[in-house]
Amino acid sequence: MIEKLTDLIRRTASSLPPDVEAALVRAAAGAPHGSRAAFFLDAILENTRLAREQSSPLCQDTGAPAFFWRVPPGTDTLALEGATREAVRVATENGWLRENTLDSLTGAPLPSDTVEGAPLCHFEQTATPPYDVRLLLKGGGSENVSRQFSLPDDALGAGRDLEGARTCILRAVHDAQGLGCPPGILGVCIGSDRGGGYLHAKKQLLRPLDDEAPLPQLAALERRVLEDANQLGIGPMGMGGAPSLLGVKITAPPRHPASYLVTVSYMCWACRRGGVQLDLA
Repeated sequence: MIEKLTDLIRRTASSLPPDVEAALVRAAAGAPHGSRAAFFLDAILENTRLAREQSSPLCQDTGAPAFFWRVPPGTDTLALEGATREAVRVATENGWLRENTLDSLTGAPLPSDTVEGAPLCHFEQTATPPYDVRLLLKGGGSENVSRQFSLPDDALGAGRDLEGARTCILRAVHDAQGLGCPPGILGVCIGSDRGGGYLHAKKQLLRPLDDEAPLPQLAALERRVLEDANQLGIGPMGMGGAPSLLGVKITAPPRHPASYLVTVSYMCWACRRGGVQLDLA
């Protein structure tokens, strides 16, 4: 299991998912010749090719590993956390991850990125095996421009409805500019509480770019926000042009009557996500 988890980290850190790479290829083909957008998209694609060939990190920020487990009843989750930590330790020693985990109070580096609370493991119980784990490597720059809004917001003119949510999402994209390393991908949660909003939003980043939200009104909002954001002119790496976003994924879990939260989890172009199924029977 540790060997399979380590290989999952290597593959995720060094290779873009096919749907994300295909979206970047389409964007590069559509960019005006000689434009800044074309230059940066070509550089991103060349970087992607070299990283895959050399099994080297796509970005110098190898991100904060977050593992999303789906496990059957009776699973020893402590054992899975231990195996995950060991896989992260091995991956860090091999250079697929970098030592970028710090003590939050002292700022001291934590060797091999492994300590209580790191890497992050989220567990969801399912009816039957196999065990399924999804990995998301999210860089600090994109995490820093993630946002949460509480509606109504008079300053934005955003009310408690999907139009208000759209206003908030576009504000988050506008404010991020190039700091999130666009073209980005958004995971959005409308509802839940503050902590749950960020978790639900981040989980949306595991969805492939070519799917749609199951609810028609959310699917329509995903398409509209993507179209509107790509009219902002932020462009690749914030240098102008298009696209500014590659995808928008939205969910809407229940909320408290007093709260209407819109949470935006921003992912950079290096949307490093992967998964593997483990037969532990």
